Amino acid sequence: MHQVTKLPGGSSQLFVGLHLIHEVTSPQAFAALEEKNIKVRCPERTVATVDHIVPTTSQQRPFEDPLAEEMLSTLEKNCKSHKIQLHGIGSGNQGVVHVMAPELGLTQPGMTVACGDSHTSTHGAFGAIAFGIGTSQVRDVLASQSLAMNKLKVRRIWVKNKLSHGVYAKDLILHVIRTLGVKGGVGYAYEFAGPAIEALSMEERMTICNMAIEGGARCGYINPDQTTFQYLKDKIHSPKGEEWYNAVKWWKTLASDSLARFDDEVKFDASKIAPTVTWGITPGQGISIEETIPTPESLEPSERPIAKEACKYMNLKPGNPIKGLNIDVCFIGSCTNGRLSDLQAAAKIAQGRQVATGIKAFVVPGSEKVAKAAEKLGLHNIFLQAGFEWREPGCSMCLAMNPDKLEGRQISASSSNRNFKGRQGSANGRTLLMSPAMVAAAAIKGEVTDVREMFSPSN
Repeated sequence: MHQVTKLPGGSSQLFVGLHLIHEVTSPQAFAALEEKNIKVRCPERTVATVDHIVPTTSQQRPFEDPLAEEMLSTLEKNCKSHKIQLHGIGSGNQGVVHVMAPELGLTQPGMTVACGDSHTSTHGAFGAIAFGIGTSQVRDVLASQSLAMNKLKVRRIWVKNKLSHGVYAKDLILHVIRTLGVKGGVGYAYEFAGPAIEALSMEERMTICNMAIEGGARCGYINPDQTTFQYLKDKIHSPKGEEWYNAVKWWKTLASDSLARFDDEVKFDASKIAPTVTWGITPGQGISIEETIPTPESLEPSERPIAKEACKYMNLKPGNPIKGLNIDVCFIGSCTNGRLSDLQAAAKIAQGRQVATGIKAFVVPGSEKVAKAAEKLGLHNIFLQAGFEWREPGCSMCLAMNPDKLEGRQISASSSNRNFKGRQGSANGRTLLMSPAMVAAAAIKGEVTDVREMFSPSN
């Protein structure tokens, strides 16, 4: 129903229902339009925010970084010129693009969603087909509200049972990527399904779909259900009145049924998954908190060279446990884990405890709405009393296109999505990916810790 036409060569021209833009991948796209005197085709279907380059300590304008200020000013100018809605700093709606758009009800089941950001797969949690695009494709969508794409194969990721206490959606998706590999999903869309997925909240589902891209999939999605509808009800951009009931009736028809056929299916047991931590330089190099760094001989021959490279870069010895590894910086935030429930999970661990001496720990809400809700619940006070810094919304240290960066050989416990070399701002910096609760536990202990050991009977 989104196909505009079939293109020569077999690809399809797809209509894009929602186009999200930010300050990093849009300037060149707008410049290309101006060069050819082309207007944005459907400005009402394009929504902008600022997230990647914004500082999280002080967001007073002009920014200290002149390049960041220029990028934001350019976005403001382009949005004004093309009549595109911009949710800027202080609007109450600004935030990481994949956090703020769902909050506003912009993302809905059955939509095609595109954004110049690889983690656009997040929006698949709503039963949408959502994918990241490059700057040239941002230009094409602005100009035509459509995009050329090849049909994807579909792999169903079926997860039975439920996650154990102290194990989170982040652990589940890290386990899936570890098992299938970072290239396992190439050419596929991942459909996440099964009792364990159905039991997840919408925020947890967004974490799962957010990292589908790290497993090589073009997109990931979850069938819309009552959890989806309840989340969307009364959101600013959600249908209202009679339109709401008609929308829900249609959305229910979008879910895969018993007649659905998949190109592949892989099954997991959620009850057997433990807290998971990456030890290497790809999101697929993960192990449970109970395991040791793998020896090259224990891996497939094709995985051995990068495992050796990772151990050398991370300064880790094969056979040693990941538990107890000293860390320097703890970051809670990002489009993967910067939502309210993520902060609540971390606050349970931080409450009544203190960040270990010498550890830099900070919390960055995913949006202004998340920050406001967290502060209303007093979460910021819990973090501050424990010795964490409480920051302003933004992408922060997820990719360090802002002042939040690792220094030298620092090692970070991070709730973000990528652990590539240099990802968090230092060419030699090291990143361990884990759940927000695990990051909080690491901050308190000063080392990689099994968060399950830190739960008291009351929490």
